[in-house]
Amino acid sequence: MDTQRRTGEEGPVPFRSSRFFCVGSKWYFTTREGFDSGPFASRERAETGLKRFLHVVRLLPEEQQIH
Repeated sequence: MDTQRRTGEEGPVPFRSSRFFCVGSKWYFTTREGFDSGPFASRERAETGLKRFLHVVRLLPEEQQIH
């Protein structure tokens, strides 16, 4: 569990869990919005998939970004 504060957070740190999970032998990542992406062959590939997803989200115009 991540116990660090994020920028702009105040008060107690909310519960957080890993963005990555495994079902059978396939790996997935989940977003804060509840979107699950996968399957990936390994956790490392799921981590790469998440980095690519976040890169694309950052390229979106501010009004279209996922919050």
